[in-house]
Amino acid sequence: MPSDIDPKLVALDIDGTLVTYDDVLSDAARDAVAAVRAAGHHVVLASGRSLIAMTPVAAELKIEESWIVASNGAVTARLDTTADMGYTLERVETFDPQPVLRMLKEELPHARYAVEDVGVGFRMTELFPDGELNGEHRVVDFEELWAGHVTRVVVRSPGETSAEFHEIAARLGFDDVTYAVGWSAWMDIAPQGVTKASALEEVRKELGIAAKNTVAVGDGSNDIDMLRWAGRGVAMGHASDTVRAAADEVTASIEDDGVVEVLRSLL
Repeated sequence: MPSDIDPKLVALDIDGTLVTYDDVLSDAARDAVAAVRAAGHHVVLASGRSLIAMTPVAAELKIEESWIVASNGAVTARLDTTADMGYTLERVETFDPQPVLRMLKEELPHARYAVEDVGVGFRMTELFPDGELNGEHRVVDFEELWAGHVTRVVVRSPGETSAEFHEIAARLGFDDVTYAVGWSAWMDIAPQGVTKASALEEVRKELGIAAKNTVAVGDGSNDIDMLRWAGRGVAMGHASDTVRAAADEVTASIEDDGVVEVLRSLL
C-alpha cells in the first residue's frame, strides 16, 4: 500500500451500479476499480445477489482477496484463493422464514417464493425465469421453504407493481424482518436489522477504517441504508428520488458509467 494514502473502504453495489442490467461490465469500470485498489483503497462488493452470483464479478475485476457482502448483508465472506470454494464465510445471519411466508402467501397466493441455501442455490415453489437466481434450483412444496432457518426469502409476483409490494409490506408490518423491494415486483426479505450497511460496518471495523473514510455507490432501495451509512454516499443518476435523497451526492447513470466518475475522484 502506498505510504501516503489514507485508505478508504469503497462499497460498490453491482447491478445498476457496476454492471448494466444486461450484466455488462465496461472496460472503464474495470479499469477504475483496478486503479482504486492499486492506490491502496479497499473495494468491497455489496449486493443483493447471492454469494455464488457475486464471485464471478469479483473474478472479472481480478479481486482475489477482499471482503464481500452478499444477500443484502446476510452473508459476509472473505475471498481467498487458497480456500476450496474461493472464499471463507465470516458471518451468516439467518431467521425463521415461516411467519413472513405464511403472511405473504395470504396476500400473494400466486407469487413465486424462494429461499437461499448459501453457497448452493435456492429452494423455490416454482422455477424463476432464467438468469434471475444463480446456483442450483430445487422446486419444493411451500412448507419445505421453512425446513430450517435461512438468510433470505425472495418473492416474485409479476402481477403486482413495486408500489403495490411496498403497500403490502407496510400493511403486514414486517416487524421481525428487513425487506427491500426491487424495480419490479420483486422483494428480498432478510433477518431483522440486517442490511448492506450493518454488514459493511462490521467490515469497516475489521479493516480499521475510519467512518469518515467510507464511500458507497448504489442505485436501489436496498442501497439506501448503505448510502446513509457511508461517509460519502453516492447515488447513481438513474436511481429513484428516494434513493437519491439518501445520498450525499448523485453521479451519472449506469448508461454513462457514473461509478467511474466516483472511483476516479478517489485517485
